[in-house]
Amino acid sequence: MIVVIPAYEPDEKLLGVLRDFTEQTSYSIVVVDDGSSEACRPVFDAVRAFDRVVLLVHEVNKGKGAALKTAFRYIGEHFPSDEAVLTVDADGQHLVSDALRVAKRLEENPDALVLGSRKFTGNVPFKSRAGNGITRAVFKFCTGVRVYDTQTGLRAFSARRISEMASLKGDRYEYEINQLIYCTQHDIEIQEEWIETVYIEENKSSHFHAFKDSFRIYKCLLLGTSFLKFVASSFSCFLIDYAVYALLLFLTSRFITRDALQSLISVAGARVVSATCNYFFNRYLVFRAKDTKLSFLKYVLLTAIILCIQSGLTSGAVALGMNKWIIYIPVQLVVYPLSYLLQRAFVFGGKRQIKRGDR
Repeated sequence: MIVVIPAYEPDEKLLGVLRDFTEQTSYSIVVVDDGSSEACRPVFDAVRAFDRVVLLVHEVNKGKGAALKTAFRYIGEHFPSDEAVLTVDADGQHLVSDALRVAKRLEENPDALVLGSRKFTGNVPFKSRAGNGITRAVFKFCTGVRVYDTQTGLRAFSARRISEMASLKGDRYEYEINQLIYCTQHDIEIQEEWIETVYIEENKSSHFHAFKDSFRIYKCLLLGTSFLKFVASSFSCFLIDYAVYALLLFLTSRFITRDALQSLISVAGARVVSATCNYFFNRYLVFRAKDTKLSFLKYVLLTAIILCIQSGLTSGAVALGMNKWIIYIPVQLVVYPLSYLLQRAFVFGGKRQIKRGDR
């Protein structure tokens, strides 16, 4: 096992982390000084005195992701591929006992990415609890996979994946979310092992920038997953849908007098055309699902359900006196997010579940 510790402007807590690992384990350790200031020189001088510790140095600050990738490339060049990698933060908030359980979990599941996940119980700063909760929800919406602690720095994976992990995009905190996205897209199992939630001095030593780093993370989630492609697919089909709806509404108004019946027929016809386009767009471009008859049958069933919901809402609104030309748009704004979630989970998605510890 090789422990990787990215460090930027560390204090004495880094030395405590190294002391705990060198005394309680036989692991090799790679520390990356990510462009820290001269004030930290005594700390890094002390780092060099530890046995089994390699210190790598960035001349300027490049970010946590860049520091991790520097360590990964070093490991790929200097350690055998049958080793395993354990990433740990430098601020003392990951206990050795927890790291050992994460390492054991990886030993039992060598093909997985194992996360040391916090439950966020006890005295947790509000911004940390809220930030992780929001990111958890956005990650679940964009990928369909529920990871409880998306921002944990305690992670383990086989060194066989070093080249993959070193090639991922992101030089700062967004690297870790890209790592999770990569796993969901390449069928790499993610497992979570519960660990203690430790925050020292209200997490004052954290270098996470609430606005800039959060922006990078959410940009990766929106651009790096199927969500944006689905939005484009949905918008294209929305245009097709509305064009067919308007055409049929115009045609049916010639021989049907009841507005509600005109809307019902027009919605049904528009939905059949746009749904057919949507199926092929989503299968080939968005979810890249395998060509199976089962997915088509599921899609037909889902389309029928969505059609009933959409037709009911539209014809009901028209019957209540709402404008038949305008009401279709807000109905679509309700139906399309629902369709996305159901298509990803029910039609094109596999059974991707996160395994968690019992604690």
